[in-house]
Amino acid sequence: MKKQRGFSLVELMIVVAIVGIIAAFAYPSYVEQVRKTRRADCSGALLGLANAMERSFTVNSTYLGVGTVAGNTGTPTIYAATCPVDGGTPTYNLTIQAAAASTFTLQATPTGAQANDKCGSLTLTNTGLKSVTGQQAGLTWENCWSR
Repeated sequence: MKKQRGFSLVELMIVVAIVGIIAAFAYPSYVEQVRKTRRADCSGALLGLANAMERSFTVNSTYLGVGTVAGNTGTPTIYAATCPVDGGTPTYNLTIQAAAASTFTLQATPTGAQANDKCGSLTLTNTGLKSVTGQQAGLTWENCWSR
């Protein structure tokens, strides 16, 4: 008589259960790591927008005239309006929250796949002051900007 080879149904179900348990722990960690990566990319873009603001100030001696709303606030006209700056599906919207002759405040607001980010919106001023708004309890700007 010929001996049959292969897996039994019980063995196959054990493997499926183990893979399911591993996936249940790994997937949330993966999603959070992707969010951190998008946040880091956008914090760099926010610094890039601040550099564009400084270049504009060097040429014009004012921060005014770089936004779409009355030339002072809203979507920037001198830099990309979304992250990632090189195109793709937007994860953050970049805006100029306030601009005066010698000061500005920039904000990156999460959107799309990043909308549920635990850090909320990233903010940067002309003095380099970094902050976050709408973050989960217990998070500081250091937690959100340094990762």
